[in-house]
Amino acid sequence: MTSDESDLPTAPERARSSAKPGQGAGEQARCLVTGATGYLGGRLVPELLDAGHTVRCLARSPDKLRDHPWSGRTEVVRGDVTDPESVRAALDGIDVAYYLVHALGTGRDFAATDRRAAEIFAEQARNAGVRRIVYLGGLTPAGVPERELSPHLRSRAEVGRILLGSGVPTVVLRAAVIIGSGSASFEMLRYLTERLPVMVTPSWVRTSIQPIAVRDVLRLLVGCARLPADVCRAFDIGGPDVLTYRDMMRRYAAVAGLPRRLILPVPVLTPGLSSRWIGLVTPVPPSIARPLAESLRNEVICRERDITRYLPDPPEGPIPFDRAVELALRRIQDARVATRWSSASVPGAPSDPLPTDPDWAGGSLYTDRRERIAHASGASLWRVIEGIGGDNGWYSFPLAWAVRGWLDRFVGGVGLRRGRRDAARLRVGDSLDFWRVEEVEPGRLLRLRAEMRLPGLAWLELRVDRDDQNRTVFRQRALFHPQGLLGHAYWWSVSPFHAVVFGGMARNIARAAEAHEAAGAEAAAKAREPARS
Repeated sequence: MTSDESDLPTAPERARSSAKPGQGAGEQARCLVTGATGYLGGRLVPELLDAGHTVRCLARSPDKLRDHPWSGRTEVVRGDVTDPESVRAALDGIDVAYYLVHALGTGRDFAATDRRAAEIFAEQARNAGVRRIVYLGGLTPAGVPERELSPHLRSRAEVGRILLGSGVPTVVLRAAVIIGSGSASFEMLRYLTERLPVMVTPSWVRTSIQPIAVRDVLRLLVGCARLPADVCRAFDIGGPDVLTYRDMMRRYAAVAGLPRRLILPVPVLTPGLSSRWIGLVTPVPPSIARPLAESLRNEVICRERDITRYLPDPPEGPIPFDRAVELALRRIQDARVATRWSSASVPGAPSDPLPTDPDWAGGSLYTDRRERIAHASGASLWRVIEGIGGDNGWYSFPLAWAVRGWLDRFVGGVGLRRGRRDAARLRVGDSLDFWRVEEVEPGRLLRLRAEMRLPGLAWLELRVDRDDQNRTVFRQRALFHPQGLLGHAYWWSVSPFHAVVFGGMARNIARAAEAHEAAGAEAAAKAREPARS
């Protein structure tokens, strides 16, 4: 299972129970999923496959999907929703197109980007003869003029209108806060509650919200593939509980076994200050925290539940808030989080692959190389390399890494708080503190691309190798391609610290591999000892 609710019915069972007579419960659809590298798209794909559909994924970087357990069951095509040619090719032969992309946090022009992408997608879907578009938007407050909504919700509403007006039967599902392991909303709630026993909070903590479990969102998204052709409208979707954000924090604390939280709302925290405060306490950067916080200014409660006429609730009903939190925490504790909010690339982060031309076509490429013999097996060394970052840290000068993370957050970057999706395994596309996994060759190579704020592009390579005496060798390479004079100045200003940071890193990773090898040998020796009475 890829969802948080591993003890619930399987996707095919849910699809059968949700389909009404005459809706084609056994009909297979050819589905296109945009945003498959993101939080919801990455979870929707396996659900669609398990429900019997065929799936094609549109991704700007197809390699990011390579290591997903379901990748071999899908077709992945390269493209971008702002490029009409690639959208046209991706939609060829498609029955149901899932539009799960948005430009959240990409800057002041994000609404224009969303509008252009939606218009391209709508036109190309109509031309391709797609029989249904499915879009997940935001739940808007009742009685509030659209011009008074947050820019984020206003853009979501505009995208929904564009798709509904495409001439293709479209369903827009409008949700408020999604509760599931790894979602941005859940991570914000989780870290605020766990780290602050006493909170001075913005006034929006008194706003009523109708959260929904990610499992219910996925169930409805999958069910939309089999809706009758005459259904073309928006639906409000939500869970069974209507809560204030303060209620949610207190109930989270109760489910997580934390002492009761003291929450003191104050009216002076603006959305900008709120986002800075959230960015300071949680892994969610201000560029994403601000639209989330702005969306909580107004009450967001479902005004109708018409979706149940077509996709009835399961026998046990939609998942309550407390149960959704419990299931999400279980997935986190078991290190089985399928996708996270940070699965998608950070807006504005460099996306250039590592240069294969060693001369960078005449440009500058600074390199710091380190090498260390590890008196351990390659498997032990690889285990340490693949487990780097997150709670395990970076094996050198922790204060220096912490300061670099704080500085990055101060200038609007992601910092070190994103951690890891999985404590032991990495796959291409994973976020890893302020890095992104660009390449994994199991047992041999880990390449990370920097997503911290830098005047240039940076990579870190960690490699398992052998020398001519057949000894295990750890090879480490940091690369930096400066942009402008500031980039060159940055490299030379930090290079005096490389011996401590990168040199210590190579030395300590080799030592950790040796310690792991010794611990394994000791455990094996104890296992061979005869049992004592």
